Amino acid sequence: MTDTTDMESGTEAPAARQPPREVPRPTGIGPFGWLRWGWRQLTTMRTALILLFLVALGAVPGSIFPQRGQAPEKVAEYFDEHKTLAPWLDRLSMFDVFAAPWFAAIYILLFVSLAGCVVPRAVKHYRSMRARPPAAPRNLRRLPQSASYETDASPDEVLAEARRVLRGRRFRTDISGGSAAAEKGYLGETGNLLFHLALLAMLFALGMGNLFGYRGDVLLTEGKSFANSLSQYDQFAPGRAFDGDRLAPFSITMDDFTAKYETKGEKRGLATDFRAKIRYRDGPSGKDRPFDLRVNHPLKVGGAKVYLLGHGYSPVFTVRDAKGDIAFQDAVPFLQMEPRNLTSEGVIKAPDAEPEQLAFYAILWPTAVASQDGKQIVSAFPAPLRPVVTVSSFKGDIGLDSGTPQSVYKLEGIGKTLQPVKGGSKLLEPGETLKLPGNAGSITFDGLREWTSVSVNHDPGRLPALVAAVLAVAGVAISFMVRRRRVWVRARAGEGGRTVVEVGGLTLGNPTSEFDDIVTALRGTDDEPGAESGSATETKE
Repeated sequence: MTDTTDMESGTEAPAARQPPREVPRPTGIGPFGWLRWGWRQLTTMRTALILLFLVALGAVPGSIFPQRGQAPEKVAEYFDEHKTLAPWLDRLSMFDVFAAPWFAAIYILLFVSLAGCVVPRAVKHYRSMRARPPAAPRNLRRLPQSASYETDASPDEVLAEARRVLRGRRFRTDISGGSAAAEKGYLGETGNLLFHLALLAMLFALGMGNLFGYRGDVLLTEGKSFANSLSQYDQFAPGRAFDGDRLAPFSITMDDFTAKYETKGEKRGLATDFRAKIRYRDGPSGKDRPFDLRVNHPLKVGGAKVYLLGHGYSPVFTVRDAKGDIAFQDAVPFLQMEPRNLTSEGVIKAPDAEPEQLAFYAILWPTAVASQDGKQIVSAFPAPLRPVVTVSSFKGDIGLDSGTPQSVYKLEGIGKTLQPVKGGSKLLEPGETLKLPGNAGSITFDGLREWTSVSVNHDPGRLPALVAAVLAVAGVAISFMVRRRRVWVRARAGEGGRTVVEVGGLTLGNPTSEFDDIVTALRGTDDEPGAESGSATETKE
């Protein structure tokens, strides 16, 4: 029996009874480590390709749904036809895709990803072009292309000849350690980098164009003029950094508009040509210059391009009030109700009529004929072969004096402040007049003019984007045409005083015949009659 007091001092307790040792917990990579990791993930080529795919995918709704910047009237029409779906799509910016926050986020991330990926690659490529060619591998026979032979020339003479031959073929050559190393084909990688840098420049140019450019739409009737100022536009979409004071002071006057249509066959009524004869001035003191504005043939003026979009009709009306005074006399643009034969509708407002204001709703048939059942009028052809309008009259308060903005294509307050005139409807041909009952006034259909809608587009990034696109195509072509090539030549003393020469070649992609030509040039006069031919082997994979 032992006593615990007899135990030697310093003896440790059994291992099972010892408390577990504390293992230090990992501290993690920290916030800067996470930022570094996120930056590395963002700047990989895989991420750039994913973002590029997302940009292409995000642009798909812009081609499916009408966009407010290009066709606001079609957006309004879509809302009328899809009253439940349209508000939800609008919340997702489906009608302003290219101005949507989510599209801008993808665009900016793609720009940053490409910049973080391509710029370091370009720096590294520049350094590698200035560096010495890589030294020869230990065993040249293992390369995809190799050859060996013997010669009477000394190793120094062989390497000097190798330098001459390879430099003659525009190889960068370096001789050291009894071997010659040569390399060329950096232009292929340069072309690849040029493509990516051009893509980066194109994204930047498109962004600058959207930032500082603008796009506006205006409707021009024959005989009317347009000055390039904000108040003249029907629709205007400026860039985020656009300055309205920098609008070029040009002006345009449309003298005549001509449209041609198919007259026979199944395509009867389809437009074949639109042409607007216009005059324009570069500035207030400039001279009038004629120009034929056509589809895909825009006018370049004031740093902007003026495109021809659509067309329609502007009937000319004269409205007289109860006193016989002219309250309104002008051409009124009508909007298309039926695009095939251009049946159109419009409103005429005469706020200056006394004692009560007058307003009219009218429908135009360019070529009026009776329907098959004979109960209504239809348009049989889009050209104005027999223009007819039907007019419905209203009187009262139009609502313009209230200061609330109104659409020029719609009557407000019908049945409230604006009452229909009984017996105030009639079918009119050019030159005919509708006299309102009770001598309340009259309206005369004077004739028909045509209008065209033009789009003024100023994009300062267009030319840089075009140059970048050309450089991108050139870069892709160069990267496919030029391949990296390396050649090594090693010379050492062999038996019998001869020199053993080993040649190896490495080509990015499939081997080329250039290696055979280099070997033939290096062997030189050894293949001539009377020369001692050395052993040569060549392997290709």
